Amino acid sequence: MNATDWLHLLLEPFTYTFMQQAFYIVLLVAVPTAVLSCFLVLKGWSLMGDAISHSVLPGVVIAYVVGFPYAIGAFAAGMLCALSTGFLKENSRLKEDTIMGVVFSSMFALGLVLMTKIESAVHLDHVLFGDVLGLSWRDVAEAGAITLLVVTALILKGRDLLAFVFDHQHAKAIGLPVVMLHYGLLSLLSLTIVGALKAVGMILVIAMLITPGATAHLLTEKFQSMVIASVSISLSTSFAGVYLSFYIDSAPAPTIVVLMTVVFIVVFIRHSIKAKRASSALLRSESRMPSLFDSQ
Repeated sequence: MNATDWLHLLLEPFTYTFMQQAFYIVLLVAVPTAVLSCFLVLKGWSLMGDAISHSVLPGVVIAYVVGFPYAIGAFAAGMLCALSTGFLKENSRLKEDTIMGVVFSSMFALGLVLMTKIESAVHLDHVLFGDVLGLSWRDVAEAGAITLLVVTALILKGRDLLAFVFDHQHAKAIGLPVVMLHYGLLSLLSLTIVGALKAVGMILVIAMLITPGATAHLLTEKFQSMVIASVSISLSTSFAGVYLSFYIDSAPAPTIVVLMTVVFIVVFIRHSIKAKRASSALLRSESRMPSLFDSQ
């Protein structure tokens, strides 16, 4: 093959409309999920993302029955999960992770029952794993609108949310509306999951909401650097996942998650080696220091 043939082969994915749509939507989804990932990792809310993503299934089915866009039903179900979790936490002695486990598993089970009893055009596999190669420009525009809304809200309220995430009591003491911030963050999380639902599905969106932030957290201790690293990882692996899936004939969404996991593993190994070297250097320096009990 000559240079022209190689160039044509490399650029072939960009010549198809369905691939162009796939590239656009995964890149749009990658930004808000990566930014929220940093907040979720620092807040310890990774399970909350899992809970809300699983809880949207009954909302999707009910929205289909009443004739609404299933994004509306998914958002309503996600918010119901978040509100139910908050109510049960405030009115029981159960821990939040226990409550989330009960709420999301029950709502997910309800969604499965509804899907088996109601014939719908919404395919279960598409809800669970996404259908990024079967989308339209309308879906891309919808994802773009959600991304714009979520990112704008995070920019405007980023400092307040950061204070809330790092120290809830301090945020309350300085007069921040912690209850509004709490449910505002959950609303943005639900909206982001709805935006990613058609692209990667309710199961794989969990990885996009956790892995980039977790990987970035291993790379840096500064929040701004963490956000930049998280977005960079999410964008690069999302693009590479769709591009690679074209040549290896795999589903794009799982390919993206696999690449994110590989990056996490590499960064984790690098971080572990660096930590061990730092620990060894500290021990060596301490061994060279004269002890107070050494004879003068």
